[in-house]
Amino acid sequence: MRDLYAEGFDPRLPAAELPWRPDFRVSDTIAAERARLATADVIAFVYPLWFNAPPAMLKGYVERVFGMGFGYGSDGGGTRPLLMGKSLVSISTSGAPNAWVGQTGVTERLREGFDDHLAAVCGLSVLDHLHLGGITPGIREDAGKAMLDHVAQLVRRHFAPARQAGAAIDG
Repeated sequence: MRDLYAEGFDPRLPAAELPWRPDFRVSDTIAAERARLATADVIAFVYPLWFNAPPAMLKGYVERVFGMGFGYGSDGGGTRPLLMGKSLVSISTSGAPNAWVGQTGVTERLREGFDDHLAAVCGLSVLDHLHLGGITPGIREDAGKAMLDHVAQLVRRHFAPARQAGAAIDG
């Protein structure tokens, strides 16, 4: 688990990390992130929406970590995905009520523009995108528990063997 804000991750893409530059070099921080993710079967992003999109922190993380040489490679005049066999799960949150998010199509556009695009470029399989709306200061405890139950259901649906699902989530 990574908390990019707490770790002080810099989402800005430095010029030296542009793959067409003669001085192209991946920083030690990015190399370490790539090494961590290389062993993962599933990559999960959990983030709040900002203007109905992933925050700059996550977008910068994706641009730096999933770039050339890790997420995709050069294939003559095009690119080829390098993360085939890995899966992606996204959990987004917002203060907006789920009904409004659903009516305005935010989750569908987010899935198409972020999840599906990243998956197509890098060769990932998108397993799910769960949106949890109505997260505001003073949220009731039962509402928070219901949201955690939705996350547990997602985990059970995709990862827990049927007979052990409760133990895997509740334990």
